[in-house]
Amino acid sequence: MGHPKRQRKKYEKPKKPFDKARIEEEKALMKEFGLRKKKELWKAEGIIRNFRRRARKAQATKNKDEEHLIISKLINMGLLQKGAKLDDVLELSTKDILERRLQTIVYKNKLATTIKQARQFITHGHILIRGRKIRWPSALISLHEEKDVKLSPAIEKNIKGDKND
Repeated sequence: MGHPKRQRKKYEKPKKPFDKARIEEEKALMKEFGLRKKKELWKAEGIIRNFRRRARKAQATKNKDEEHLIISKLINMGLLQKGAKLDDVLELSTKDILERRLQTIVYKNKLATTIKQARQFITHGHILIRGRKIRWPSALISLHEEKDVKLSPAIEKNIKGDKND
């Protein structure tokens, strides 16, 4: 488990720091999903990497329980559809994880007009999930939580009041 005050990094830096193709791809993803730092992108890559590693290990050992566990977890997160196979886990990309972030879901549900405004609403505490403030734009939202994402009543009233003026 490790020491609770000494948590380890949840990402890895790229092995080739000056690879032009990778830098361009990262820049496009950062703009599309409104990321602040590349560290956020590298964390998403780490999450996908861990799921792929677990899937390859389960496939090699033919462990049906582990396969079912991985697939059900990804279905609950909204990354896979029902009836998915282990090969579908290996086809997941970083973009799939970035689609499940709270910041992206707030923007896609049209609670904010831009992806950056979605991030601002979240960090300022204007977004509620089941009545609780969530202040982390990187929070991964499951399918059953997605329908419960709402603006706080105070900010919603202000926005509607501005439209009526």
